Amino acid sequence: MPDNATETAPLVPPGLTDNSVSEWISGIVVKKKISFGWLGGLAIAFSLLMMFNYAIVVLFTYGVGIWGLQIPVAWGFAIVNFVWWVGIGHAGTFISAVLYLCHQEWRTSINRFTESMTLFAVACAGIFPLIHLGRPWLFYYLFPYPNTMALWPQFRSPLIWDMFAVLTYATVSVIFYFVGLLPDLATLRDRAPHRWQRIIYGLLALGWRGSGRQWSRYKMAYLIMAGLATPLVVSVHSIVSLDFAVGIVPGWHTTIMPFYFVAAALQSGFAMGLILIIPVRHFYHLKDIITGRHLANMAKLMLATSLVVAHGYFTDTFMSWYSGDPYDKFIVADKFTGAYAIAGWMLMILDIGVVQLVWLRAVRESPVALFIIAILVNVGLWLDHYVLVVQSLHSDYLPSEWRIFHGTIWDWMTLIGSFGLFLTLLFIFIRIFPMVAMSEMRSLVHRKPGEEKVQGA
Repeated sequence: MPDNATETAPLVPPGLTDNSVSEWISGIVVKKKISFGWLGGLAIAFSLLMMFNYAIVVLFTYGVGIWGLQIPVAWGFAIVNFVWWVGIGHAGTFISAVLYLCHQEWRTSINRFTESMTLFAVACAGIFPLIHLGRPWLFYYLFPYPNTMALWPQFRSPLIWDMFAVLTYATVSVIFYFVGLLPDLATLRDRAPHRWQRIIYGLLALGWRGSGRQWSRYKMAYLIMAGLATPLVVSVHSIVSLDFAVGIVPGWHTTIMPFYFVAAALQSGFAMGLILIIPVRHFYHLKDIITGRHLANMAKLMLATSLVVAHGYFTDTFMSWYSGDPYDKFIVADKFTGAYAIAGWMLMILDIGVVQLVWLRAVRESPVALFIIAILVNVGLWLDHYVLVVQSLHSDYLPSEWRIFHGTIWDWMTLIGSFGLFLTLLFIFIRIFPMVAMSEMRSLVHRKPGEEKVQGA
């Protein structure tokens, strides 16, 4: 039997106290020695990051011709990776903001980790549209700033929409994240053994003393930020989906794109959350804080969003057939019978089929099974974006222009290297900030069993 994996277990085991929670979580940051495992993981992540930097340097030196781009496939890995990374960040906002407003207290143990995941994923996503530009060093022309040449952005361009959407999402996420950190930064300040640590965390804590007035203003600010962040769960990826929906390319020009993109983003975010939380929970012995109930609820949300994604797939296929448009019907048929048929079938199996195993209680109670399923789901969702971008473009209206897109080694280096940036930030986060919101956990410790407002998903 997996330890502490029952879905009906209390959110906080009876043996925990507010002092033990603070000592446990803060000790990882300010007292625990750096382990060889952490150093080894950081070394691997940093090596991937250096590969990413090298690929970008080569790209800036020789241009986008080093990628597999050609006419008619003018979009490739860069746009695929951008959409995929932006989607991964959505689960953090959903767990932190939406579930907070819905009083889902099971989110308490994992919201800090998923918020961090959001920031790191947005950092990775923001790089790809910039390096995809023909002249990336002129990226500042995207900003509507007064200039002597009277140059203004083309506001009808989806690139401008993406820039504003991602910047808004990143700004609100950073503020929301920092506001939630304030009480915990003060805890680290008070428990840090070294003076330099107390100074740094004291400056970051902004004079937090935990007075009644501070707590009152903190809760109001956190509530307002949660309310501001909640619409972003829907709006950001809806705007990203308009990159495709406003085009006249068959397979893209459909109003279901925002609905389907948001669902796919949440599914990939919940899957990535499981991929990251399960190993950290194991190596840092957090099974009493991140219980099996938390993993099961994350898996249920991943399953629910997979059903929404399946609905989007089948609705899109039906509407292509029902419309009678021969070009749309060809794109749908080509997805499962053409040059990219293997990817088309794999994404259906991984996005929809494999995740149905979560219906089984034994699977939900097995961290190993959830870890494997989450990896397969994210692979499937990357293939989904790949097929959407490449398969829809490779067969243009003129058969003489049809081309098969193949990613070059530089395409794959930028994709794999972006994981280096993501994981490097993750490893640094584990060592400088608490992985669990200690202030929120302490509020749960004082509740008696059965007093939880909502029993979870």
